[in-house]
Order: sequence, then structure tokens, then C-alpha cells
Amino acid sequence: MEVVEKKSALITCSEKIRAIHDTMDVLSGKWKVSIIACLCFQPMRYSEILREVEGISGKMLSRELKDLEMNNLIHRKVLNTKPVSVSYEISDYGRSLKELTNVIADWGINHRKEMIKEF
Repeated sequence: MEVVEKKSALITCSEKIRAIHDTMDVLSGKWKVSIIACLCFQPMRYSEILREVEGISGKMLSRELKDLEMNNLIHRKVLNTKPVSVSYEISDYGRSLKELTNVIADWGINHRKEMIKEF
């Protein structure tokens, strides 16, 4: 009986690791989580995201936005303005990552405090 429970736990662990890998594949890189976190606050134009996400280049932002859109995490909306402008907003599906970005941010704040305590 105990062996079966361990095997079941291993399958559960294996499935969990596979799910984590799937998530990391979608959110991989230095910038995607930051972009998602920004768009959870409000829709933004390209130039606004470029200003908010410090250190990202325009070329990299374009690439990351296309990838996030392809994964249905954000929506790209062409605005009827002159000149034409584009706005990005978090999708309903992407909004499911808001709690994750909050947890990551909280952990980062706590980690920074912990490292400051060490020195």
C-alpha cells in the first residue's frame, strides 16, 4: 500500500514539474512577467510600456509583446487615431497571472529585506 502511495506521489510530482516547465516556457525570459504586471494595472501604449519596464530595448519589447499576444495573455488594439496608435491590454486569460505577479513581487520585496539584514 505504501509503495502505491509513493508511486502516486511521484506521478503527481512529475505532473507538477511538467506543468511548471510549461508555465516557464510561456513566461520565460527577463521581461514577460514585468510586462504582464504592468498591463494588470491598466492598458498601455507601446511607448508607455517601454518607459515602465526599465532596461528593455524596443526590439525586445516588440518581440515579447508578440509572444504574449500569441499565447493569448494580452490583446493588441489598434486605436482609431491620427497617427494610428496601438494599445496593449491584459486578456481575461492573462489576468489569471495577476496573483502570480503579486506573489513574485511580494517574495522579491521580502528577499531584498532578507539580503539587507544579512549585510
